Amino acid sequence: MPRILIIDDQKDVRAMVAIVLRVNHYEVAEADSGAAGLNTFAEGSFDAAIVDIFLGDISGVDVIATLRERAPGLPVIAVSGMTALDFMEQSPHLASVVCLQKPFRPNDLLQALRKAQAAAGGELPAAV
Repeated sequence: MPRILIIDDQKDVRAMVAIVLRVNHYEVAEADSGAAGLNTFAEGSFDAAIVDIFLGDISGVDVIATLRERAPGLPVIAVSGMTALDFMEQSPHLASVVCLQKPFRPNDLLQALRKAQAAAGGELPAAV
């Protein structure tokens, strides 16, 4: 069963994402901060990560960059309700990150996860 790490400081968002993923046969680990997410990632193996850009402790961009340093091919979805996320393309660590704007529907999340997996495998162009 594929294992997904969710890093989001909003409990309700984490819960919704976790439910959608579990219903669709993913194993889920949740973290409520960037630091907790990086610790969780270090303790296990994951097939993808979903990271909120605006976390209370560390920038989600920095969290994604660190995840990519540790696992260069990791499929990553960046989520945000605040901004258009256009800046994500400007860092090499963030090149194949799929961006998802809050609020999103369950099908949007699953589609973004498929795109992130394909982008990490080189099947899609970096700008999705």
